Amino acid sequence: MEVRSENSIQVRSDKFPSTVIPRTRLQVWFFRVCSSILLWTCLVHIVAVAELWHPRLLTGFTSRISWITRPPLRLQHSLHSPPPLVPSRYYRSNGFLKVSCNGGLNQMRAAICDMVTVARLLNLTLVVPELDKKSFWADPSDFEDIFDVRHFIDSLRDEVRIVRRLPKRFSSKYGFEAFQMPPVSWSSEKYYLEQILPLFSKHKVVHFNRTDTRLANNGIPLALQKLRCRVNFQGLKFTPQIETLGHKLVRILQEKGPFVALHLRYEMDMLAFSGCTHGCTVEEAEELKRLRYAYPWWREKEIVSEERRQQGLCPLTPEEATLVLQALGFTKETQIYIASGEIYGSERRLAPLRAAFPRIVSL
Repeated sequence: MEVRSENSIQVRSDKFPSTVIPRTRLQVWFFRVCSSILLWTCLVHIVAVAELWHPRLLTGFTSRISWITRPPLRLQHSLHSPPPLVPSRYYRSNGFLKVSCNGGLNQMRAAICDMVTVARLLNLTLVVPELDKKSFWADPSDFEDIFDVRHFIDSLRDEVRIVRRLPKRFSSKYGFEAFQMPPVSWSSEKYYLEQILPLFSKHKVVHFNRTDTRLANNGIPLALQKLRCRVNFQGLKFTPQIETLGHKLVRILQEKGPFVALHLRYEMDMLAFSGCTHGCTVEEAEELKRLRYAYPWWREKEIVSEERRQQGLCPLTPEEATLVLQALGFTKETQIYIASGEIYGSERRLAPLRAAFPRIVSL
């Protein structure tokens, strides 16, 4: 409080501390912020000069700073946005190709590669393929449950236009029925250009209800073969959940040492389809025969197992696979990961393999 006198008039002036304290705190915080900025600036300059004089002098320190500002490569990959989209290929579509894949996952994957190639050859718009739900495995999964749909569409947009579903005007809800047919197996591009392409002028939508081995492996142009490979190795990418599980599985196996992934191809459906019953009991052979007759699209019904085996058309039995692994030099310490479904005959057929390689792993 201050009192002064001016011409016999007393003037009272009060200065309250409450107005001083906030201003003082603000000044302190402002000073701290400026000091921090100044210190960090000086530190960065010192590190830069030190690196110029002696590059190895502050290696450990600078590496930690660089980790903070630039994470490791794997982390960078996960943090970065996806690569820019390739330019779309513009063309006048001749119609929509709808496909229903059949067989196991490997057969369906190969079929998808073929159907993308056919769509590119005929300048068609491909509908995201349907997966087989009526096979022996009765797997209810849709395409998007296994593969990354967005990546599938975007990664191939410079070759072929892919849509998730048909336009509404081609929906059965509006009374439209697509023309269905199975293409001829092992067909060349000439077959598709001369016999399949004209169908789209008439029907606009063609539904291939069988897709296994419908395009020849050999004798087709190199550009189509390259597209096949591109679809398989770049276009068909598993969902993040499946990839994460796969990486986790491999990491667990690697932590326990070297391992071999063995796909025996000795599941019940494979034996029934091929008619290979070597090493099976009489009851098992009859069971496999009944299964073969249960699927009308398995054309061959009466198969002589030994003849098929002598032609080299049967999968290796678990006993034969054991001999091959031993001949290749794998020891008893080797991990064997059984990368397949349930082995037909179960533990009875796996016994020789387990005796030779005790470290068998399966899901």
